[in-house]
Amino acid sequence: MKKLFTLLFSLILINMVGRQSAFAQQDAMFSQYMFNGLALNPAYAGSREVLSATALYRNQWVGIEGAPKTMTFSAHSPVRNEKIGLGIIFCTDKIGITNTNNVGLNYAYRIKFKNKGTLSMGLQASVLQYRADFSSIRHSFSPTTFDPNFSQVINRWLPNFGTGIYYYTNKFYLGVSVPNIINNKLTGEGTVFQVGDKAQQYRHLFVGTGYVFELSKSLKLKPSILVKLVKGAPVQFDFNANLWLFDMFAVGLSYRTRDSIDALFEFQITPQLGLGYAYDYTLTSLGRYTSGSHEIMIRYELGFGKRRIITPRYF
Repeated sequence: MKKLFTLLFSLILINMVGRQSAFAQQDAMFSQYMFNGLALNPAYAGSREVLSATALYRNQWVGIEGAPKTMTFSAHSPVRNEKIGLGIIFCTDKIGITNTNNVGLNYAYRIKFKNKGTLSMGLQASVLQYRADFSSIRHSFSPTTFDPNFSQVINRWLPNFGTGIYYYTNKFYLGVSVPNIINNKLTGEGTVFQVGDKAQQYRHLFVGTGYVFELSKSLKLKPSILVKLVKGAPVQFDFNANLWLFDMFAVGLSYRTRDSIDALFEFQITPQLGLGYAYDYTLTSLGRYTSGSHEIMIRYELGFGKRRIITPRYF
């Protein structure tokens, strides 16, 4: 079973990575991606080593009507002697007249090494509800004018699956993932708009890594990088650096290429409860119309009794 799972996972991942030859981004974007790993990589399931639940809300481009508003909730935990990680994630994303709701179930097979590192290989099965309400568009047509283009409502349920690999220690991580492999069409037969294959989901490839440098007993530096690739858009990089004080408070800066500069804050209120906030200052021409983007994260973890984590987790 172990060999079969490893072979299946490897063939899927190699095939998907090899086909990202020409990578507009569709998957929800997060500034606090390092605290919301399950949204990007199914192999992240169980990596916190306890039952971990995270909720995140993002209000993008405040002041612009129809700008993205995203909410995610995820929960995951190791099971069966910690060799397996299971997780669930729910994401809702509203942009203009479109609204998507996505539910994913995650399975990760974990191999622990003597150097205290863990290699996790993950699979995700998900279903996406895609809804586009063209009848809600405001227009200046005459009340007697009927345009079928502005009367239809597209509502589709789209199954998908994804895969990822994630290696981590207490101070380092490296992950590669393709959360959605199937290029589902977003318009069905009989819809008014005939836009061909362009109205579809596109595979996103995510590559992320980070490391924790111990500057002193009370001060740690945690840089990280996330690379995002998708057909029809330039490769995008998120460069991030967080400074941890006494393992209780973190402040950081992030630069997203061709997009924004972000300020990040995290508070470890108790060993179980963490709170994060990010503010994005837009560098594009949209900056003339928006005051920026806001993102808030809250995480709560159970299992600090018999299986208490001795060392803090930074990602």
